[in-house]
Amino acid sequence: MNNLRNIFLLPWIISATIAFLTTPLVIKFAKKIGIIDDPAKNKHPKVIHTYPVPRGGGIPIFIALLAASLIFLPIDKHLIGILIGATILVVLGVLDDKYNINPYLRLAIGFVAAAAPIAAGIGISFISNPMGGIINLNQPQISFELFGETRSIWVASDIFAILWITFLMNIVNMGAKGVDGQLSGVTVIAALSIAFLSLRFSADITQWSVIILAAITAGAYFGFLPWHIFPQKIMPGYSGSTLAGYLLAVLSILSTTKVGTLIVVLGVPLIDTGYTIIRRILNHKSPVWGDRGHLHHRLLDAGLSKTQVAIFYWTVTAILGFLALNLHTNPKRPTIKRIVNRCSNKSCQTHSLDKELFRFCSDIPVRVSFRQIFPK
Repeated sequence: MNNLRNIFLLPWIISATIAFLTTPLVIKFAKKIGIIDDPAKNKHPKVIHTYPVPRGGGIPIFIALLAASLIFLPIDKHLIGILIGATILVVLGVLDDKYNINPYLRLAIGFVAAAAPIAAGIGISFISNPMGGIINLNQPQISFELFGETRSIWVASDIFAILWITFLMNIVNMGAKGVDGQLSGVTVIAALSIAFLSLRFSADITQWSVIILAAITAGAYFGFLPWHIFPQKIMPGYSGSTLAGYLLAVLSILSTTKVGTLIVVLGVPLIDTGYTIIRRILNHKSPVWGDRGHLHHRLLDAGLSKTQVAIFYWTVTAILGFLALNLHTNPKRPTIKRIVNRCSNKSCQTHSLDKELFRFCSDIPVRVSFRQIFPK
């Protein structure tokens, strides 16, 4: 019980408290320096809010992450690498909130941020193949002398890890950030899924740092959530969304969950983003320029309120998280195959992708109308 309190509850509470208390200060700061998303000036079709909202929500989340990590985690090269990458993303996000940086430049800098924890020694030597077996990533290796020490680069492992982190950053940014409260709730649930799964191995002290970091991540976004739910007082912005994907990806590498569990938990944002990228390419548009074709836009157009859409995402993520916690690798295969197939089947036709996306969501084992569960 003491271990549960020390490695989960206290980091969660401290992180959530810091995020909750610092967010109103950041709101004032954002208004003062003009980091505001004003729909009267920003005529982009993806915009769904109707009043000026401060951006820069990644700042209080990062402050909570930094403070709680320095309190509860050992200050080693791994933590320093994680925090360096997080710092890069937050600075980039705030600059993007203010100056609207080119998305291709953002992507390039995102790779640099993803490389920071890998350069600090965080890596993954293998992943469980959701279709069966193990995928070994520890070969080839390049060894060299540096400062009198022999060092090695695990080429496949490092490339995979950087791509995985960058991939998750963009999946969360594109597919889980739509309406008030959506991103915060999804991130809390995903981080808790990793924490709860790692708690099963809490007898292994190497997992304690993972549990603590997952609790800190969940706590930071939970503390931010009251300011983000409808009607939102602040947006997470690019920093808040990419930081969420970054932390979840790093946690999946560090933990026993590896990649498969997170793919299941983030199934809906994964499908939505895959569908969106394919749709844009088929329509001869840039895959990284926003539009009004995401799932949350379509749910809003279908008559759901912003609160209903957010709760829909939270509910589906929680269901998938529960399934991931109670399934071993082999039973996960049909779930992940289904996610992949939904993204690829009939992908040559945009209208077919629409049907596949909505069909997947309707396949979630909840047979009650959303309007009955979440009345406006």
